[in-house]
This record gives sequence, structure tokens and C-alpha cells, in this order.
Amino acid sequence: MNIKLLNQALAASRSGKAAALATNLKTGQQSLIQGAEIEGNLPVTDTLMGAVTRAWERDENDTVMTGEGKIFIEIFNPRLRMLIVGAVHIAQPLAHMAALTGYLVTIIDPRAAFASPERFPDVTINSEWPDDAMKQLKPDRRTAVVTVTHDPKLDDPGLAEALHSDAFYIGALGSRKTHGRRLDRLRELGFTDEQMARIHGPVGLKLGAISPAEIAVSIMAEITQVLRGPVEQAKAERAAAKASSRETAA
Repeated sequence: MNIKLLNQALAASRSGKAAALATNLKTGQQSLIQGAEIEGNLPVTDTLMGAVTRAWERDENDTVMTGEGKIFIEIFNPRLRMLIVGAVHIAQPLAHMAALTGYLVTIIDPRAAFASPERFPDVTINSEWPDDAMKQLKPDRRTAVVTVTHDPKLDDPGLAEALHSDAFYIGALGSRKTHGRRLDRLRELGFTDEQMARIHGPVGLKLGAISPAEIAVSIMAEITQVLRGPVEQAKAERAAAKASSRETAA
């Protein structure tokens, strides 16, 4: 193990960048991969790079067979983030559940009476207006954005900025009627139906949730489904392919 490369991978993850450490299990050769930047003595082929990219997307380590032997890929993804627009009652259990699930949570609300350390202990609070906060925080493919205020003056600017980002999940609290009016307003801002289709609204899986905590459960469930669904589908497809290969061989 090259300690220098390992430390660089850990540092990259802490700074919000994805990294991967590829190791040839036969020769011990290693390379650190950070996007197009490669450092180390292990040659990075197109096959290996493709496997690294898939491992980043699945958020799990992997192994791949190459002409030089079996390569173990250890990924170092940055922490998942959740940006919650609105320091309302539903945001309290949602922030807690998200933190338990491993997210770095930020509450965005310029209203100091709502967004206080007393109401949100151990949670980062951003008191800027949502559009300014989004520009600062730069949601990426490891970020979920949820708006919960019911106030267009706060929710709409946050959603507009989120739609310009790579956030993997965008959700907005409100009834179907409320969401329809929200889409009309965003349409007037120039967003297309295809762009607005990224918004999960009404937010959360349909669990029959009533209380703030139950609604938070439904939101976390939907976010998890969006995040992990492609991973489970890929696993099922690989399992089906293996089963098909065994049947063909038989």
C-alpha cells in the first residue's frame, strides 16, 4: 500500500472530490485516479477507467479483470449532502434522519427566528436567501435538495438554482395543486417541462404519512430510492447475465 496515495485519496474525499485507488492484486502496482488526473505506477487503461467510473456511480468498491491481472478499485467519494430550504417543523426530523443516514445537512433559511441553533442543534445553518445559498454551496451529483417552506419567495429561488445544478435529487413539499402552481411559476421563468420533471413533487414516497416525522421518513425513503435504485438495478442485471451464462454453458 502506497501511504502517500492513500492520504491523497482521503484528502480529496474530504475536500469534496471523488478519488479512486486502483491496485493490481498480483503485482502490487497502484495508481490514484482523480478525474483525468492519474498518479502512480499502475497503467490506467480504458477498461479500468470505465470500471472506476461505474464504481464511483455505484458508490462501492469493485474488482475488474485486465490483461495484467485482477485490479481492486477502492473508491473515496465525498460525503453525501442534503440542502434543506426552510427551517420549518418538518425540517427538524428530516435533518436528523439525513444526518443518521450519513448526509452532511445544511438548513437554508434567512429567517433567524426559525433557523436557530436551538431548533437545529449540530446542523449547519445558512442564513442567506436560497438562491444565494445554492450558488455558494454548489449542489453536485452527491447532493439532495429539498424545499419545505410552502413559501414561493423561498422555495422557488432555491428550486431554480437547484435545477441548474447536478443535484441527484430535487424535492418540493406541497400538495399536487400547490406543485402545479409551482411548475407554472417556474415555467414563466423559462424552465422546460423536461427540466421540471427532475422535481419530485409532492415530495416523498406515498406512505400515507401524516406527522412531520412520518413525512420525513417518506422523503428519506424516496431520496434513498433515487440514490440507490440504479445500483440495485445494475446488480440485478449482472446477476441475470451470470445466470444466463451458466445456462448457456450447461
